[in-house]
Amino acid sequence: MARRSGRRPGNPDTREAILAAARDAFAEKGFDGASIRAIAGAAGVDPALVHHYFGTKDQLFLAAMNSPIDPGAILPGLLTGGRDGFGERLVRTFLTVWDSPAGGTAVALVRSGVSSDWGARLLREFLVTQILRRALAGLDLDPAEAPLRGSLVASQMAGMAIMRYIIKLEPLASAPAEVVVATLGPTIQRYVTGDLTDAVRLLGATGTGPATDRATGPTD
Repeated sequence: MARRSGRRPGNPDTREAILAAARDAFAEKGFDGASIRAIAGAAGVDPALVHHYFGTKDQLFLAAMNSPIDPGAILPGLLTGGRDGFGERLVRTFLTVWDSPAGGTAVALVRSGVSSDWGARLLREFLVTQILRRALAGLDLDPAEAPLRGSLVASQMAGMAIMRYIIKLEPLASAPAEVVVATLGPTIQRYVTGDLTDAVRLLGATGTGPATDRATGPTD
């Protein structure tokens, strides 16, 4: 009999205990603040076992979120070509995932994020640390503007997801993917490359400037 490749599944109870501890840690402390050692301690296992089952902290986070995608696998394609055309590439990639069999998991992820504070914290951590931070770094944007640009992009993408896949508002819900790409892509592109000088200045004047946002923080 051929041996199956990949990481062994392990004890289901142990794996679920680790995942439960990870969800609590990521929701309470954020992705950057949570540590494998602390998660292992909360689950009552050795840190080496966490690495054995899940690999890196990024992989553990994706498993805890039940993410339908690995952002690290799709980001290179999004960043090909740099800033030019990024808006359309992002929307098209997003729709490809949501319209695939994995789309049901994506819908559940967003439903959880809008139904409770705990779910919202986890979804926010996912968007900031796994997608926005990496994408913005790859686009080499002005650090003073990157967090605001990222939050504007996220607001459009999340709003589209809710209206198209959860509320199912017509005609958006049944519009062909390329129609959504053609209409939403330019808006995303404007948020990425448009002039935000005045907006950044106003935010700085209120003491809530985006330069302090975690969207451009460390990735470790």
